[in-house]
Amino acid sequence: MFKLKENQTNVRTEIIAGMTTFLTMVYIIVVNPIILKDAGVPIDQVFTATIIATVAGTLWMALAANYPIAIAPGMGLNAYFAYSVVETHDISYITAFAAVFVAGIIFIILSLTPFRKVLIEAIPANLKHGITAGIGLFIAFIGMRLTGLIVAHPTNLVALGDLHSPPVLLALLGLFVTIVLLAFHIHGALFIGMVITGLTAFFTGQLHFDQGFVQMPSLPEGILITNPLSAFSEVAEHFLFAVVFSFLLVTIFDTTGTMIGVAQQAGLMKGNTFPRARQALLADSVATTIGAMVGTSPTSAYIESSSGVAAGGRTGLTTVTVSLLFIIAAFFGPLVSAVSELSAITAPALIIVGSMMMGAISKINWSQIDEGFPAFLIILSMPLTSSIATGIALGFISYPILKIVKGKWRDVHPLVYIFAVLFFYQLAFLPH
Repeated sequence: MFKLKENQTNVRTEIIAGMTTFLTMVYIIVVNPIILKDAGVPIDQVFTATIIATVAGTLWMALAANYPIAIAPGMGLNAYFAYSVVETHDISYITAFAAVFVAGIIFIILSLTPFRKVLIEAIPANLKHGITAGIGLFIAFIGMRLTGLIVAHPTNLVALGDLHSPPVLLALLGLFVTIVLLAFHIHGALFIGMVITGLTAFFTGQLHFDQGFVQMPSLPEGILITNPLSAFSEVAEHFLFAVVFSFLLVTIFDTTGTMIGVAQQAGLMKGNTFPRARQALLADSVATTIGAMVGTSPTSAYIESSSGVAAGGRTGLTTVTVSLLFIIAAFFGPLVSAVSELSAITAPALIIVGSMMMGAISKINWSQIDEGFPAFLIILSMPLTSSIATGIALGFISYPILKIVKGKWRDVHPLVYIFAVLFFYQLAFLPH
Protein backbone atom coordinates (compact mmCIF):
# COMPACT_ATOMS: atom_id res chain seq x y z
CA MET A 1 0.00 0.00 0.00
CA PHE A 2 2.74 2.48 0.94
CA LYS A 3 5.27 1.08 -1.58
CA LEU A 4 8.05 0.93 1.00
CA LYS A 5 10.54 -0.95 -1.22
CA GLU A 6 9.90 1.36 -4.15
CA ASN A 7 10.66 4.34 -1.91
CA GLN A 8 13.72 2.62 -0.39
CA THR A 9 12.47 2.55 3.19
CA ASN A 10 11.09 0.10 5.76
CA VAL A 11 8.51 -0.09 8.54
CA ARG A 12 10.95 0.67 11.38
CA THR A 13 12.33 3.75 9.63
CA GLU A 14 8.86 5.05 8.83
CA ILE A 15 7.63 4.65 12.41
CA ILE A 16 10.70 6.43 13.81
CA ALA A 17 10.20 9.19 11.25
CA GLY A 18 6.56 9.52 12.31
CA MET A 19 7.50 9.79 15.97
CA THR A 20 10.07 12.46 15.07
CA THR A 21 7.54 14.53 13.12
CA PHE A 22 5.02 14.17 15.96
CA LEU A 23 7.47 15.48 18.54
CA THR A 24 8.36 18.49 16.41
CA MET A 25 4.73 19.55 15.82
CA VAL A 26 2.79 18.35 18.88
CA TYR A 27 3.21 21.82 20.40
CA ILE A 28 0.19 22.86 18.29
CA ILE A 29 -2.24 21.02 20.59
CA VAL A 30 -1.10 23.34 23.39
CA VAL A 31 -0.52 26.56 21.44
CA ASN A 32 -3.73 26.46 19.40
CA PRO A 33 -6.10 26.33 22.42
CA ILE A 34 -4.30 29.19 24.17
CA ILE A 35 -4.67 31.40 21.09
CA LEU A 36 -8.25 30.54 20.17
CA LYS A 37 -9.47 30.83 23.76
CA ASP A 38 -8.91 34.59 23.35
CA ALA A 39 -11.64 34.44 20.71
CA GLY A 40 -13.95 32.86 23.28
CA VAL A 41 -13.67 29.27 22.06
CA PRO A 42 -13.61 26.79 24.99
CA ILE A 43 -10.18 25.23 25.47
CA ASP A 44 -11.52 21.66 25.46
CA GLN A 45 -13.33 22.35 22.20
CA VAL A 46 -10.21 23.69 20.48
CA PHE A 47 -8.02 20.91 21.85
CA THR A 48 -10.24 18.14 20.48
CA ALA A 49 -10.95 20.02 17.25
CA THR A 50 -7.23 20.53 16.67
CA ILE A 51 -6.66 16.79 16.92
CA ILE A 52 -9.67 15.94 14.73
CA ALA A 53 -8.50 18.29 11.97
CA THR A 54 -4.90 17.06 12.28
CA VAL A 55 -5.85 13.39 12.12
CA ALA A 56 -8.32 13.93 9.25
CA GLY A 57 -5.83 15.84 7.09
CA THR A 58 -2.78 13.77 7.97
CA LEU A 59 -4.55 10.44 7.38
CA TRP A 60 -5.86 11.71 4.04
CA MET A 61 -2.30 12.67 3.13
CA ALA A 62 -1.10 9.21 4.17
CA LEU A 63 -3.75 7.07 2.49
CA ALA A 64 -4.62 9.10 -0.62
CA ALA A 65 -1.32 10.84 -1.45
CA ASN A 66 1.20 8.53 0.30
CA TYR A 67 3.35 11.46 1.45
CA PRO A 68 5.21 11.90 4.79
CA ILE A 69 3.70 15.39 5.18
CA ALA A 70 1.58 16.15 8.24
CA ILE A 71 -1.38 18.54 8.34
CA ALA A 72 -2.49 20.61 11.36
CA PRO A 73 -3.98 24.04 12.18
CA GLY A 74 -1.58 26.65 10.85
CA MET A 75 0.39 29.04 12.99
CA GLY A 76 -0.43 32.63 12.12
CA LEU A 77 -3.87 31.77 10.79
CA ASN A 78 -4.97 30.88 14.33
CA ALA A 79 -3.73 34.26 15.56
CA TYR A 80 -5.44 36.00 12.65
CA PHE A 81 -8.68 34.19 13.53
CA ALA A 82 -8.57 35.23 17.19
CA TYR A 83 -7.11 38.73 17.13
CA SER A 84 -8.24 40.07 13.74
CA VAL A 85 -11.35 38.29 12.56
CA VAL A 86 -13.22 37.90 15.87
CA GLU A 87 -11.97 40.99 17.72
CA THR A 88 -11.73 43.48 14.83
CA HIS A 89 -15.00 42.51 13.15
CA ASP A 90 -16.75 42.13 16.52
CA ILE A 91 -18.34 38.83 15.56
CA SER A 92 -18.83 35.54 17.38
CA TYR A 93 -16.39 32.71 16.92
CA ILE A 94 -19.22 30.69 15.34
CA THR A 95 -19.47 33.28 12.55
CA ALA A 96 -15.69 33.28 12.17
CA PHE A 97 -15.69 29.49 11.82
CA ALA A 98 -18.33 29.92 9.11
CA ALA A 99 -15.76 31.98 7.18
CA VAL A 100 -13.17 29.24 7.67
CA PHE A 101 -15.68 26.65 6.48
CA VAL A 102 -16.45 28.65 3.34
CA ALA A 103 -12.72 29.05 2.65
CA GLY A 104 -12.31 25.29 3.07
CA ILE A 105 -15.11 24.53 0.60
CA ILE A 106 -13.62 26.94 -1.96
CA PHE A 107 -10.19 25.37 -1.39
CA ILE A 108 -11.65 21.91 -2.09
CA ILE A 109 -13.13 23.19 -5.36
CA LEU A 110 -9.87 24.88 -6.36
CA SER A 111 -7.92 21.72 -5.54
CA LEU A 112 -10.08 19.84 -8.04
CA THR A 113 -9.60 22.39 -10.83
CA PRO A 114 -6.65 23.95 -12.73
CA PHE A 115 -7.54 27.38 -11.26
CA ARG A 116 -5.43 26.62 -8.20
CA LYS A 117 -2.31 26.53 -10.37
CA VAL A 118 -3.34 29.73 -12.16
CA LEU A 119 -3.88 31.52 -8.85
CA ILE A 120 -0.51 30.45 -7.44
CA GLU A 121 1.32 31.54 -10.59
CA ALA A 122 -0.57 34.85 -10.80
CA ILE A 123 0.51 36.19 -7.41
CA PRO A 124 3.95 37.86 -7.53
CA ALA A 125 6.65 35.97 -5.65
CA ASN A 126 7.66 39.02 -3.61
CA LEU A 127 4.11 39.42 -2.30
CA LYS A 128 4.10 35.75 -1.28
CA HIS A 129 7.38 36.19 0.62
CA GLY A 130 6.06 39.38 2.22
CA ILE A 131 2.92 37.57 3.42
CA THR A 132 5.00 34.79 5.01
CA ALA A 133 7.35 37.25 6.73
CA GLY A 134 4.49 39.49 7.86
CA ILE A 135 2.66 36.59 9.48
CA GLY A 136 5.90 35.62 11.22
CA LEU A 137 6.35 39.10 12.67
CA PHE A 138 2.68 39.17 13.66
CA ILE A 139 2.72 35.92 15.66
CA ALA A 140 6.09 36.75 17.27
CA PHE A 141 4.58 40.05 18.44
CA ILE A 142 1.58 38.17 19.83
CA GLY A 143 3.88 35.78 21.69
CA MET A 144 5.72 38.67 23.34
CA ARG A 145 2.46 40.42 24.22
CA LEU A 146 0.82 37.36 25.76
CA THR A 147 3.68 36.88 28.22
CA GLY A 148 4.05 40.53 29.17
CA LEU A 149 7.42 40.95 27.45
CA ILE A 150 5.69 43.77 25.60
CA VAL A 151 2.93 45.84 27.21
CA ALA A 152 0.65 48.68 26.15
CA HIS A 153 2.02 52.22 26.49
CA PRO A 154 -0.16 55.38 26.48
CA THR A 155 2.26 57.36 24.32
CA ASN A 156 4.34 54.90 22.29
CA LEU A 157 1.58 52.26 22.01
CA VAL A 158 3.98 49.50 23.13
CA ALA A 159 6.84 49.28 25.63
CA LEU A 160 9.04 46.71 27.35
CA GLY A 161 7.26 44.84 30.13
CA ASP A 162 8.31 44.12 33.70
CA LEU A 163 11.33 41.83 33.42
CA HIS A 164 11.01 40.91 37.10
CA SER A 165 7.50 39.43 36.86
CA PRO A 166 7.30 35.60 37.15
CA PRO A 167 5.51 35.07 33.78
CA VAL A 168 8.11 37.15 31.92
CA LEU A 169 11.00 35.35 33.61
CA LEU A 170 9.39 32.00 32.80
CA ALA A 171 8.92 32.98 29.15
CA LEU A 172 12.54 34.16 28.88
CA LEU A 173 13.71 30.85 30.35
CA GLY A 174 11.58 28.90 27.86
CA LEU A 175 12.87 31.03 25.00
CA PHE A 176 16.49 30.50 26.02
CA VAL A 177 16.12 26.74 26.51
CA THR A 178 14.31 26.26 23.20
CA ILE A 179 16.81 28.33 21.24
CA VAL A 180 19.68 26.31 22.72
CA LEU A 181 17.93 23.06 21.74
CA LEU A 182 17.40 24.37 18.21
CA ALA A 183 21.03 25.44 18.01
CA PHE A 184 22.04 21.83 18.67
CA HIS A 185 19.49 20.57 16.09
CA ILE A 186 17.49 18.60 18.66
CA HIS A 187 14.35 17.11 17.11
CA GLY A 188 11.25 18.26 18.99
CA ALA A 189 13.02 21.33 20.38
CA LEU A 190 9.80 23.37 20.59
CA PHE A 191 7.96 20.60 22.43
CA ILE A 192 10.89 19.79 24.74
CA GLY A 193 11.25 23.50 25.49
CA MET A 194 7.60 23.65 26.54
CA VAL A 195 8.04 20.57 28.74
CA ILE A 196 11.04 22.10 30.54
CA THR A 197 9.23 25.45 30.91
CA GLY A 198 6.12 23.65 32.18
CA LEU A 199 8.10 21.69 34.77
CA THR A 200 9.72 24.92 35.94
CA ALA A 201 6.29 26.54 36.21
CA PHE A 202 4.99 23.56 38.21
CA PHE A 203 7.84 23.58 40.72
CA THR A 204 7.63 27.36 41.14
CA GLY A 205 3.90 27.22 41.84
CA GLN A 206 2.75 28.89 38.60
CA LEU A 207 1.24 25.75 37.06
CA HIS A 208 -1.48 23.67 38.73
CA PHE A 209 -3.19 20.43 37.65
CA ASP A 210 -6.52 20.62 39.43
CA GLN A 211 -8.37 18.32 37.02
CA GLY A 212 -5.81 15.54 36.71
CA PHE A 213 -4.06 14.52 33.53
CA VAL A 214 -6.26 12.13 31.55
CA GLN A 215 -9.89 12.06 30.43
CA MET A 216 -12.00 11.00 27.47
CA PRO A 217 -11.83 13.55 24.62
CA SER A 218 -14.96 15.65 24.14
CA LEU A 219 -16.46 18.51 22.14
CA PRO A 220 -18.34 20.60 24.76
CA GLU A 221 -20.00 22.75 22.08
CA GLY A 222 -20.64 19.85 19.71
CA ILE A 223 -20.54 20.41 15.93
CA LEU A 224 -20.41 24.18 15.35
CA ILE A 225 -21.08 24.33 11.60
CA THR A 226 -23.83 21.97 10.44
CA ASN A 227 -25.49 23.85 7.56
CA PRO A 228 -23.27 24.92 4.62
CA LEU A 229 -25.91 27.35 3.33
CA SER A 230 -26.11 29.18 6.66
CA ALA A 231 -22.30 29.42 6.70
CA PHE A 232 -22.30 31.17 3.31
CA SER A 233 -25.10 33.50 4.43
CA GLU A 234 -23.16 34.39 7.60
CA VAL A 235 -20.16 35.37 5.48
CA ALA A 236 -22.34 37.56 3.25
CA GLU A 237 -24.22 39.14 6.16
CA HIS A 238 -21.02 40.23 7.94
CA PHE A 239 -19.07 41.16 4.77
CA LEU A 240 -16.36 38.60 5.50
CA PHE A 241 -15.30 38.15 1.86
CA ALA A 242 -11.82 39.61 2.45
CA VAL A 243 -11.42 37.34 5.47
CA VAL A 244 -12.32 34.27 3.43
CA PHE A 245 -9.93 35.35 0.69
CA SER A 246 -7.14 35.90 3.22
CA PHE A 247 -7.67 32.46 4.74
CA LEU A 248 -7.72 30.94 1.27
CA LEU A 249 -4.71 32.81 -0.08
CA VAL A 250 -2.40 32.15 2.86
CA THR A 251 -3.44 28.50 3.10
CA ILE A 252 -2.86 27.82 -0.59
CA PHE A 253 0.56 29.46 -0.67
CA ASP A 254 1.71 28.07 2.66
CA THR A 255 0.52 24.55 1.96
CA THR A 256 1.79 24.39 -1.61
CA GLY A 257 5.19 25.82 -0.72
CA THR A 258 5.61 23.52 2.27
CA MET A 259 4.53 20.42 0.36
CA ILE A 260 6.92 21.08 -2.50
CA GLY A 261 9.78 21.85 -0.10
CA VAL A 262 9.30 18.66 1.91
CA ALA A 263 8.79 16.57 -1.24
CA GLN A 264 12.04 17.92 -2.70
CA GLN A 265 13.88 17.09 0.52
CA ALA A 266 12.49 13.55 0.41
CA GLY A 267 13.39 13.14 -3.27
CA LEU A 268 9.75 12.60 -4.22
CA MET A 269 9.54 15.27 -6.94
CA LYS A 270 9.49 14.14 -10.57
CA GLY A 271 11.53 16.88 -12.19
CA ASN A 272 9.54 20.08 -11.59
CA THR A 273 6.24 18.26 -11.14
CA PHE A 274 4.60 17.34 -7.85
CA PRO A 275 3.03 13.88 -8.22
CA ARG A 276 -0.41 13.37 -6.65
CA ALA A 277 -0.65 17.12 -6.00
CA ARG A 278 -4.45 17.04 -6.16
CA GLN A 279 -4.73 14.38 -3.45
CA ALA A 280 -2.17 16.23 -1.30
CA LEU A 281 -3.99 19.56 -1.55
CA LEU A 282 -7.30 17.87 -0.85
CA ALA A 283 -5.82 16.65 2.44
CA ASP A 284 -5.41 20.26 3.59
CA SER A 285 -8.68 21.59 2.19
CA VAL A 286 -10.71 18.73 3.67
CA ALA A 287 -8.96 19.17 7.05
CA THR A 288 -9.71 22.91 7.01
CA THR A 289 -13.39 22.24 6.31
CA ILE A 290 -13.72 19.54 8.97
CA GLY A 291 -11.74 21.62 11.46
CA ALA A 292 -14.08 24.60 10.99
CA MET A 293 -17.09 22.36 11.67
CA VAL A 294 -15.74 21.26 15.05
CA GLY A 295 -13.92 24.43 16.13
CA THR A 296 -10.42 25.19 14.89
CA SER A 297 -8.75 27.63 12.50
CA PRO A 298 -7.50 26.70 8.98
CA THR A 299 -5.01 23.89 8.61
CA SER A 300 -1.76 23.82 6.67
CA ALA A 301 1.00 21.44 5.72
CA TYR A 302 3.64 21.51 8.45
CA ILE A 303 7.25 22.31 7.62
CA GLU A 304 8.11 20.29 10.75
CA SER A 305 7.44 17.26 8.53
CA SER A 306 10.95 17.83 7.21
CA SER A 307 12.30 16.51 10.52
CA GLY A 308 10.59 13.18 9.84
CA VAL A 309 11.96 13.17 6.30
CA ALA A 310 15.42 13.79 7.72
CA ALA A 311 14.87 10.72 9.91
CA GLY A 312 14.14 8.65 6.81
CA GLY A 313 10.38 9.05 6.28
CA ARG A 314 9.37 8.66 2.64
CA THR A 315 5.78 7.36 2.60
CA GLY A 316 2.35 7.66 4.13
CA LEU A 317 3.29 5.18 6.84
CA THR A 318 5.15 8.06 8.48
CA THR A 319 1.98 10.16 8.58
CA VAL A 320 -0.15 7.22 9.73
CA THR A 321 2.19 7.03 12.72
CA VAL A 322 1.79 10.77 13.30
CA SER A 323 -2.00 10.40 13.22
CA LEU A 324 -2.03 7.53 15.71
CA LEU A 325 0.15 9.51 18.13
CA PHE A 326 -2.20 12.50 17.91
CA ILE A 327 -5.14 10.19 18.66
CA ILE A 328 -3.33 9.02 21.81
CA ALA A 329 -2.65 12.65 22.73
CA ALA A 330 -6.40 13.34 22.62
CA PHE A 331 -6.79 11.63 26.00
CA PHE A 332 -4.54 14.20 27.75
CA GLY A 333 -6.97 17.13 27.55
CA PRO A 334 -6.75 18.17 31.24
CA LEU A 335 -2.96 18.39 31.00
CA VAL A 336 -3.16 20.63 27.93
CA SER A 337 -5.94 22.68 29.50
CA ALA A 338 -3.80 23.42 32.56
CA VAL A 339 -0.79 24.38 30.44
CA SER A 340 -2.97 26.58 28.22
CA GLU A 341 -3.85 28.73 31.21
CA LEU A 342 -0.22 29.88 31.43
CA SER A 343 0.78 31.59 28.17
CA ALA A 344 4.43 31.91 29.23
CA ILE A 345 4.84 28.19 28.45
CA THR A 346 3.66 28.46 24.85
CA ALA A 347 4.76 31.99 23.94
CA PRO A 348 8.39 31.00 23.19
CA ALA A 349 7.08 28.69 20.45
CA LEU A 350 5.18 31.60 18.90
CA ILE A 351 8.23 33.84 18.96
CA ILE A 352 10.55 31.20 17.49
CA VAL A 353 8.15 30.07 14.77
CA GLY A 354 7.71 33.75 13.93
CA SER A 355 11.46 34.18 13.58
CA MET A 356 11.62 31.18 11.23
CA MET A 357 8.88 32.61 9.01
CA MET A 358 10.70 35.95 8.91
CA GLY A 359 13.42 34.22 6.90
CA ALA A 360 11.28 34.83 3.81
CA ILE A 361 12.47 38.45 3.89
CA SER A 362 15.79 37.38 2.36
CA LYS A 363 13.96 36.22 -0.79
CA ILE A 364 12.36 39.60 -1.48
CA ASN A 365 13.82 41.72 -4.28
CA TRP A 366 14.59 44.87 -2.30
CA SER A 367 16.58 46.46 -5.14
CA GLN A 368 13.38 47.22 -7.09
CA ILE A 369 11.01 49.65 -5.34
CA ASP A 370 8.00 48.30 -7.23
CA GLU A 371 8.76 44.80 -5.88
CA GLY A 372 10.15 45.56 -2.43
CA PHE A 373 7.82 48.29 -1.17
CA PRO A 374 4.52 46.35 -1.49
CA ALA A 375 6.17 43.47 0.40
CA PHE A 376 7.36 45.96 3.03
CA LEU A 377 3.82 47.31 3.44
CA ILE A 378 2.55 43.79 4.05
CA ILE A 379 5.24 43.02 6.64
CA LEU A 380 4.82 46.32 8.47
CA SER A 381 1.04 46.51 8.50
CA MET A 382 0.21 42.98 9.66
CA PRO A 383 1.51 43.38 13.24
CA LEU A 384 0.67 47.10 13.47
CA THR A 385 -2.96 46.63 12.39
CA SER A 386 -3.28 43.16 13.97
CA SER A 387 -4.70 41.97 10.67
CA ILE A 388 -3.28 39.61 8.08
CA ALA A 389 -6.09 40.62 5.71
CA THR A 390 -5.19 44.32 5.91
CA GLY A 391 -1.54 43.54 5.22
CA ILE A 392 -2.43 41.46 2.18
CA ALA A 393 -4.83 44.16 0.96
CA LEU A 394 -2.24 46.95 1.14
CA GLY A 395 0.29 44.80 -0.70
CA PHE A 396 -2.14 43.90 -3.48
CA ILE A 397 -3.27 47.52 -3.90
CA SER A 398 0.21 49.07 -3.95
CA TYR A 399 1.81 46.46 -6.25
CA PRO A 400 -0.13 47.20 -9.46
CA ILE A 401 -0.08 50.95 -8.77
CA LEU A 402 3.73 50.98 -8.64
CA LYS A 403 3.95 48.76 -11.72
CA ILE A 404 1.75 51.20 -13.65
CA VAL A 405 3.88 54.16 -12.50
CA LYS A 406 7.01 52.31 -13.64
CA GLY A 407 5.45 51.52 -17.01
CA LYS A 408 5.40 47.80 -16.28
CA TRP A 409 1.63 47.32 -16.17
CA ARG A 410 1.86 44.43 -18.64
CA ASP A 411 3.92 42.46 -16.10
CA VAL A 412 0.95 42.28 -13.72
CA HIS A 413 -1.44 39.34 -14.07
CA PRO A 414 -5.07 40.40 -14.66
CA LEU A 415 -6.10 38.57 -11.46
CA VAL A 416 -3.88 40.88 -9.41
CA TYR A 417 -5.71 43.93 -10.84
CA ILE A 418 -9.03 42.32 -9.91
CA PHE A 419 -7.82 41.58 -6.39
CA ALA A 420 -6.50 45.15 -6.05
CA VAL A 421 -9.89 46.64 -6.94
CA LEU A 422 -11.74 44.29 -4.58
CA PHE A 423 -9.34 44.99 -1.71
CA PHE A 424 -9.56 48.75 -2.30
CA TYR A 425 -13.35 48.59 -2.21
CA GLN A 426 -13.24 46.49 0.96
CA LEU A 427 -10.86 48.88 2.79
CA ALA A 428 -12.64 52.01 1.62
CA PHE A 429 -16.29 51.10 1.95
CA LEU A 430 -16.78 47.91 4.00
CA PRO A 431 -16.25 47.18 7.72
CA HIS A 432 -12.73 45.92 8.49
